[in-house]
Amino acid sequence: MDRCSKLVDVGRRQFLRGSALAAAGAATSVALPATAAKAAALARVDYPSNRLGNVADLVANEPMDVAYPDENAPGVLIRLGTPVEGGVGPDGDIVGFSTVCPHKGFPLNYVAADRTLNCPGHYSRFDCEAGGQQIWGQATQNLPQYALRVDEKGDIYAEGVDELLYGRLSNVL
Repeated sequence: MDRCSKLVDVGRRQFLRGSALAAAGAATSVALPATAAKAAALARVDYPSNRLGNVADLVANEPMDVAYPDENAPGVLIRLGTPVEGGVGPDGDIVGFSTVCPHKGFPLNYVAADRTLNCPGHYSRFDCEAGGQQIWGQATQNLPQYALRVDEKGDIYAEGVDELLYGRLSNVL
């Protein structure tokens, strides 16, 4: 019987050394989710609370132009009409996003038919019902979403952004 010439005779020490490395790798992978969760919490930047509008100002599936965290950061508030994760308001359907493409800074357009924000530059598309997740195109990160809250009068406040805004070295004002 022909044996493969590439086989290696692994001795007891080599086997134990390899087993120890595999065990260390497994232990590291168990610790990483906790570290990743901590890093994700640190990634969100808390800006001063800023009123963007009122629930009564929003029409279902029509974006309302806003600026957050400052006047040089255009964005939108959208009442999607169906509850979504991260949505606020009485129906849990209000979300807010930056409208600057994280790839090259092109202004994004809202498409009501599929509830996406689309880039005319390189055709990146972002799903507003899935937290601004990129679903197509050249971008390498999801669309920055606002951390929103609604008070008892229906006023909508932005209190942070979950991704880096395009053109900024950090999300610090």
